Amino acid sequence: MTTLPPSRSELRQTLALALPITVGQVAQILMGITDSAMVGHVGRVPLAASAFALSVFGLFFIAGTGLLVPVSVLVARAHGARSPDACADWLRHGLAVGLGLGLAEALAMAALSGQLQRFGQPPEVIAVARPFFVIIAVSLVPTFLFQVLRQFSEATGRPWLPMAILFFSVALNALLNWVLIFGNLGAPPLGLAGSGWSTLLARLASVALIWAWLRRLPEWRNRLPRPGALVRLSRAALAEMFGIGVPAAGQLLFEAGAFTAAALLMGWLGTVPLAAHQIALSCAAFTFMFPLGLAMAVSIRMSQALGAGRRAALRRIGFSALGASTAIMGSFAVLFALAGGGIARGFTDDAEVAALAARLLLVAAVFQIFDGAQVVGAGALRGLTDVRVPTAITFVAYWLVALPAAYLFGFRAGFGAPGIWAGLAAGLACAAVLLATRLARTTTARHAAAGSAA
Repeated sequence: MTTLPPSRSELRQTLALALPITVGQVAQILMGITDSAMVGHVGRVPLAASAFALSVFGLFFIAGTGLLVPVSVLVARAHGARSPDACADWLRHGLAVGLGLGLAEALAMAALSGQLQRFGQPPEVIAVARPFFVIIAVSLVPTFLFQVLRQFSEATGRPWLPMAILFFSVALNALLNWVLIFGNLGAPPLGLAGSGWSTLLARLASVALIWAWLRRLPEWRNRLPRPGALVRLSRAALAEMFGIGVPAAGQLLFEAGAFTAAALLMGWLGTVPLAAHQIALSCAAFTFMFPLGLAMAVSIRMSQALGAGRRAALRRIGFSALGASTAIMGSFAVLFALAGGGIARGFTDDAEVAALAARLLLVAAVFQIFDGAQVVGAGALRGLTDVRVPTAITFVAYWLVALPAAYLFGFRAGFGAPGIWAGLAAGLACAAVLLATRLARTTTARHAAAGSAA
């Protein structure tokens, strides 16, 4: 029997976990791509309104997602230490935090819906965006609850059913879009608002399905928390969660905030650049799901290795994942460079929007490898609960490099929308280099510590 080299063995295990997680992430982003494709055929104004509303929504979504990151890290560590009761306790705290965050952020978005005109977008875009914005705000509650349950399932070694549920939600969302956006099967045509209702209903169905499935598993049937248990929380556990979650949310917000600010800059250029930005961003977000799934898997594996006392394996796990990310994103870079025009035309019948989106995809081709490297590096460090320095790195990369460069290239140098994306590419490159360097130093130190202990 042939024995694989240690790095290849670690990569094979990481990829085995990453595959269903990645497919689930792709399914999740397919919901947004389906929405963009269907709304794009209604007109450029609804598409631009969707881009604007989802950009602002993304900040709330990313903040909540970051704060819930500790669920997978802490559950994975407890699972590596073979402690199912600790896994269930982290699930209980995660559900309480997810529910509270969802309700608080939904109320904040509802209040913000009356102030959208302050973002300086075209008036026709604001008028269409406002009802859609309120509906997707409500969808944050089921979104965060599903996120907790999904992370729990993945961290305890059951990633496949959450993936299947996500695909079901994509199909349900597409069907409801067809009914509610265009007014089929006797329903009134709701346009962009119909897309919001479809998303909300699909997310509610996802939560119900994953909860019902977990209740059927013998290992967890008697350990799942009852509603009353969500108010009896440990301050120490919450402090540990937020000690990881707040910096993790900061990392994600710095990157997402840069892309949201880029969408606002696009709005200053007009409706066509904003619509083209949404198309290109949907494509880049789709490819980003592959290294993101890999990052989630490597974070879980790093945390499990720590829980099991396998410190010497950390460097192999992290850098084998970085190599895999480089290969995957290099392939997507070639695809965007060669077929960007055809991809853009699949989203819209507007020739002007499609032509500009194709130019943005050329820029996206340049930063694919950097985008993959930075998210995998951040995920690996998160699994080690190393979050403070990476948070500072992301702030520098996106707010001191990316956004100033985007403004400089887009407006001062006169390159317009492609210049804004070039600035984002510079920030991603900076983040990739600094996070990979941090991972190298951290895993070397931990490897040395493991050797000394041995």
